[in-house]
Amino acid sequence: MSIEMKTKYGQIDISNEVIAMVAGGAAIDCYGIVGMASKNQIKDGLSEILRKENFAKGVHVRQEAEQIHIDMYIIVSYGTKISEVAHNVQTKVKYTVNQTIGLAVDSVNIYVQGVRVTNP
Repeated sequence: MSIEMKTKYGQIDISNEVIAMVAGGAAIDCYGIVGMASKNQIKDGLSEILRKENFAKGVHVRQEAEQIHIDMYIIVSYGTKISEVAHNVQTKVKYTVNQTIGLAVDSVNIYVQGVRVTNP
């Protein structure tokens, strides 16, 4: 599945995996994020931290009419305020996807899959 954009020069098709990689890369840079979790926990293992090449497993991109929605499954660091971390991720992902790909994201839904204690 892909997102289609029409410009004066022609049509652009952007796959959902590309959008997921951009969104995952933006999220992982936020303070308080330990990593991305799989959206299929039962199949892939509970709270498995995904590597950079597998960010698409932790991000679900869907298009409804002209709106784009992103669902992100994250693991946060112990001792951080989860609501603030989630808000920062939402803001950064919206901004990064808009600046990198040129898509206006309507919603970024955050699903916290776990809390991890990180070693200092």
